[in-house]
Amino acid sequence: MYKYALLAAIALTSTLSITACSQQEEAQQPAEQVQAVAKPTDPNDTKAWGAYLGQIVQKNMQGMTADRPYPYLVPAGDSDDDKAKFQRQLEQVQETVARGVLPGNMLVFAGPNSAKTGDFLIDAFKDAKPGSFKDVIVLFIGDKADQDRVNTALQPTGATVRFVAM
Repeated sequence: MYKYALLAAIALTSTLSITACSQQEEAQQPAEQVQAVAKPTDPNDTKAWGAYLGQIVQKNMQGMTADRPYPYLVPAGDSDDDKAKFQRQLEQVQETVARGVLPGNMLVFAGPNSAKTGDFLIDAFKDAKPGSFKDVIVLFIGDKADQDRVNTALQPTGATVRFVAM
């Protein structure tokens, strides 16, 4: 019995030392440089906007405890189709705000037109109950000119509002 315990201890020790060596090798390898995605110039290129905004979201997820953020790309166009998308998305977010969001979640709002995105946020949260978004992170990606009015509108909700300038 003593021999089996000794063999098990030796096997465990060698496994741990092999694991430690491989972790040191991984730490010594240079980190892969990720190419930053430039801000798209076409407001209708949702794929490019998704890639651009995705990198910003990745850098601002600290404090989030949920599995993933909930991003909303607010359409910038004035076509009937864009207006319909805008309205559907606004209604969806208003329903989410009315139900409430669990602490630790992150809602992300961005779009090619910062003023429209700011208006969207203000309209979406206008009926939120005071304090109902405590410990929920709301990330607004837009222009500095829209930051104060969005912060003022969201302040009563208790949300942690973060702003990133495009």
